[in-house]
Amino acid sequence: MIKFCSLFSGSSGNCLFVGAGRTKILIDAGVSGKRIIEALCSIGENPSDISAVLISHEHSDHIRSAGIISRKLDVPIYANVKTWESMERSIGPVKVENKRFFNTGEELVIGDICVNTFSIPHDASDPVGFNFMVDNRKITTATDIGHITKRLLENFESSDLILLESNHDVEMLKVGPYPWSLKKRILGDNGHLSNEMAGKVIAYMAKKGTRRFLLGHLSRENNFPELAYQTVSNVLNENQICPGEDIELSVALRDRVGKVIEL
Repeated sequence: MIKFCSLFSGSSGNCLFVGAGRTKILIDAGVSGKRIIEALCSIGENPSDISAVLISHEHSDHIRSAGIISRKLDVPIYANVKTWESMERSIGPVKVENKRFFNTGEELVIGDICVNTFSIPHDASDPVGFNFMVDNRKITTATDIGHITKRLLENFESSDLILLESNHDVEMLKVGPYPWSLKKRILGDNGHLSNEMAGKVIAYMAKKGTRRFLLGHLSRENNFPELAYQTVSNVLNENQICPGEDIELSVALRDRVGKVIEL
């Protein structure tokens, strides 16, 4: 069995949990260490049982307390070489033995969990998404995606659950308060995935057999949960896919712990 929970997911901070057997992993640590520890306790997990922290990329909403968690719980941080180089000064001192490196695209084995890493298009040094596999079950996490590629879709295939970015509503972003340079970045090929595009990806993956989806990394300024859900639902309905019947669709929230999912 594999256990998954979105502790926090959004433009203001990200941290996900995946566990199997005695192996407990955090994906990113972009909110305070105190909030992460409280969130773990709220889902019945002992923070001292955390086995590792995996880092997708070096932006602050993904690494804010990575060093704190490593120092407090004495756990390793896994990241690729370029991400380590970009984030090391920001996260503070980490024990040499707790600095773990991987090459993007390689498979890691962390305790009872097999982890595949894959490249994502985003404006960071070497950003990655993750596949987590236990006993023929597969969970995929992929946020901070500027555009969808064939290779990305291949990494999504055969997933039992996908947490996919649904960052913004394009019209909200266009008329919102951000300066044009930031709007251009978000809308660019190395920016973030819109609600509409998330819907198209989910429709495609549903036809490939995936049945559970979480919308993640919503923008605080350019989106809200009901809009993300409805936009994606509209795209699914256009493809004769009914949320709640054909697939399970929900939203991972920015500021509160989500439902614990067991597969």
